[in-house]
Amino acid sequence: VQLVESGGGLVQPGGSLRLSCAASGFTFSTYDMNWYRQVPGKERDLVAGIDRNGGSTNYADSVKGRFIISRDNAENTVWLQMNSLKPEDTAVYYCNAARFNYATHTTRLYWGQGTQVTVSS
Repeated sequence: VQLVESGGGLVQPGGSLRLSCAASGFTFSTYDMNWYRQVPGKERDLVAGIDRNGGSTNYADSVKGRFIISRDNAENTVWLQMNSLKPEDTAVYYCNAARFNYATHTTRLYWGQGTQVTVSS
């Protein structure tokens, strides 16, 4: 199983970045996909999520109206379009795949290695 993030980097405040996460080794279309972010010394926080069909999305209040999550099950890829970036968006961004098993009441999780996003002038 692999989740490989790309697209991070340095951007000025107000700028945009598009993160990509390429998945392999599991049935992508059966997993909800999420983006998390983490800064040193703090917990990893959910930024955005999209269900397996792409029909439902959710966002942290701090990014609503600025970030857009999308996916293509044919390409096994999920994206995070980040607009109007702020210095407080600086973090390592992680791709996450999640599938809840209703029979066992457990959740299978896969994580990528993370990509650094730095918003600074």
